Amino acid sequence: MDVAVLEIGGSHVTAAVVAPGTWDVTEVDRAALESQAAAEVVVGQLADAARKLPLANGLAVALPGPFDFGTGVAWYRDQGKFDQLYGFNLGAALGNELGVERLLFVNDAEAFAVGEWTAGEVRGVERCVGVTIGTGIGTAFLADGRVLREGGTVPPGGELYKTTYAGKPLEDSVSARAILRRYAESAGHEAPGVKEIADQARAGDRAAHEVLLACFTDLADALKPWLSSFGVTKTVLGGSIAGAFDLVHSALDFPAAATKDTEHSALIGAAAHYLRTN
Repeated sequence: MDVAVLEIGGSHVTAAVVAPGTWDVTEVDRAALESQAAAEVVVGQLADAARKLPLANGLAVALPGPFDFGTGVAWYRDQGKFDQLYGFNLGAALGNELGVERLLFVNDAEAFAVGEWTAGEVRGVERCVGVTIGTGIGTAFLADGRVLREGGTVPPGGELYKTTYAGKPLEDSVSARAILRRYAESAGHEAPGVKEIADQARAGDRAAHEVLLACFTDLADALKPWLSSFGVTKTVLGGSIAGAFDLVHSALDFPAAATKDTEHSALIGAAAHYLRTN
């Protein structure tokens, strides 16, 4: 059974069909999303994207938290996206708009990790973790491809961002904004984005390279106790910073790789999760 999937980001929504078994992703359509618009506008844009898909078997939706993935209620506040959806039942609204009976939501970081376990860098690995770094940091700890969120061997909810590092929230040290802040402090001027910092590092800018290494050294220090307690044998990195892996891999003194498919992993993972819970 092919699976219709939406992947929702802060500025876009991707609609696709995923074929189980081969895990081919087809009918991909990426559209702009006004994430700070009123709830009815966001619902309308998501519905427009979903209507391009075959919905007879339902719809899987990957999106970031804070979100109640069981009830479909959004709890975004001061996230720079979806602030107008706070307390809004997106699941009910989108389901009614589309006339879809089965609508399954999954955390985008978890979808990424499951996608990588299904058809990517940690395929079939018994104990692994997926880490996505962008605006913030997302993690998912997998045992035989299934997400574990409870127990003393994983961070609270399986989410590393809920922990502290050097007495501060981890995302103050490990995130795109942390890299941009560190670069501004080091260079005395701001950079347009992390990609530009990575490009400068490849061109021989030592300060830019050191900023990236510092961020990923902090990531390694924060992550390693959980890798040990959970028994992780391989880590896969995704998100907007995965493209800098060639510059920072030396800071990760444990088996790690960057995704080779930044576009499709979360789509595949959402589909795999959907099929398992069908």
